[in-house]
Amino acid sequence: MNKVFPQGHNGNAAAGTKAVPGGAEGCSPLCCSRRRGTCLSASVLLLLATLAALIALVTILGLPPRMPGAQACVTLANRTGFLCHDRRSCIPASGVCDGIRTCAHGEDEEEGLCRDVPRSLPSFLVAHCGDPASWIYADQKCDGINSCGDCSDELSPVTVCPPCGPGWWHCPSTVFKYCDCIPRSLCRDRVQHCSDWSDEYSCPGP
Repeated sequence: MNKVFPQGHNGNAAAGTKAVPGGAEGCSPLCCSRRRGTCLSASVLLLLATLAALIALVTILGLPPRMPGAQACVTLANRTGFLCHDRRSCIPASGVCDGIRTCAHGEDEEEGLCRDVPRSLPSFLVAHCGDPASWIYADQKCDGINSCGDCSDELSPVTVCPPCGPGWWHCPSTVFKYCDCIPRSLCRDRVQHCSDWSDEYSCPGP
């Protein structure tokens, strides 16, 4: 007599096994819960924990400073300057891209600012000479020194400068370094610095 086995019992136990909804199969490695809602809640909690950690880190270290674009300022010598990112330090225009990091964070020597001088410099830092191919820093204009080599940075029509300051004597200079003003310290030194000799006979001296 042959024994009759229940339908489906053919040696393959899996064939008669009924799947259990929410079982271990298909559960993510991060969450072994059988309930999808519990898994979702755990993911949200993990996200919130990560966000809280980032907020705590920012609170401790502080936000990185916002780096503004190049801004002009006026130095203590009343000359055109470059404002450092600390918004307190004002360095002379001629101190930008001179190979020396003067600002605390070195922004006066940044590659983007100095990669193609003078084209890469902000216009407020640059002054042009009578020769279009020549340029100087803005703080070198009207400083009494012949920086352009043809006095176009000190004399009209290229540049209009105020009269000689209190420490200067107005005269046509015979010295290449100066234009129409010489330092009063050169007066009365028995050396001609003015073509009319006024530095020796008219200038009252320092």
